[in-house]
Amino acid sequence: MAEKNLETLFHETLKDIYYAERKILKALPKMARGAQSPELKAAFEKHRDETEGQIERLQQVFELIGKRPQGKTCAAIEGILEEGEEILDEFKGQPALDAGLAAAAQAVEHYEIARYGTLKRWAQVLGMKDAVTLLDATLKEESMTDDALTKLADKVANQKALKAA
Repeated sequence: MAEKNLETLFHETLKDIYYAERKILKALPKMARGAQSPELKAAFEKHRDETEGQIERLQQVFELIGKRPQGKTCAAIEGILEEGEEILDEFKGQPALDAGLAAAAQAVEHYEIARYGTLKRWAQVLGMKDAVTLLDATLKEESMTDDALTKLADKVANQKALKAA
């Protein structure tokens, strides 16, 4: 059996986030359709476009390490997305729907931030300068999306949910 080292771990984690991004890309249109506020719909649509670019960057990282782009089932993202589905079903038509969707989207962002931060650091340790640049670009986008979701939730969704109480 081949030795499992940091390069192996990097590749396995890359496959994990590649799977996750592709699942997120499929989930975002449904979240946009379910959102009540135009601002949240627009945020989901914007993130869908960003996610397409993030998948392209991941494909470039796979190319840099000489591996074909391939996903590996990510139980964490499956669970996080399932929670988002539950919110869509349980809060449909309710004042707290957008607050719940924003929170579900932030759970996704926090997972992605953790993964990209780790991958970026490992790429630095492994001397993969081009991969660091690609991963850092995505990490920054994910952090900006998280910040935007917080502002949107505070400005629109949380207030609407609160007024209904």
